[in-house]
Amino acid sequence: MGAVPIPAASGNGVDDLQQMIQAVVDNVCWQMSLDRKTTALKQLQGHMWRAAFTAGRMKAEFFADVVPAVRKWREAGMKVYIYSSGSVEAQKLLFGHSTEGDILELVDGHFDTKIGRKVESESYRKIADSIGCSTNNILFLTDVTREASAAEEADVHVAVVVRPGNAGLTDDEKTYYSLITSFSELYLPSST
Repeated sequence: MGAVPIPAASGNGVDDLQQMIQAVVDNVCWQMSLDRKTTALKQLQGHMWRAAFTAGRMKAEFFADVVPAVRKWREAGMKVYIYSSGSVEAQKLLFGHSTEGDILELVDGHFDTKIGRKVESESYRKIADSIGCSTNNILFLTDVTREASAAEEADVHVAVVVRPGNAGLTDDEKTYYSLITSFSELYLPSST
């Protein structure tokens, strides 16, 4: 199935507007059906989420292990950054309107596809440069092995997160990558 074109105005006023709106909706649905990660689509998502989150119609949910683990990392002096195909705005909405409350203070910075595609190693180098850190001092958590591979090419450490609903892994991927099922597996040893 090919792209859904957006028609140009033909001078028919309301009919033109309705056709254009329907074409935009159809185009967005087409992009979503292909799991496109375009910046424009993610920005649209961010605008829609802003309306829903600020109206109190939505709250982000995190796996139960995520927030306690991130708090522990922060207490240990670690920095936490988000790199998502979701827009920075969408990321901030998720962390600002969660079932855990506003947890934006747990995140030191946000990156999206404006820095580059997550399947390109150069994106990880740009992030490292941006935060003033060597790539080999970064641990990237993902559930997508193509992203993991790109991060590794940039000398970033990787752990593949295995969660319900994630795409399955091949036997080779299961043996090659470090796998975690909970962020608590990454807790630092307590100093006693």
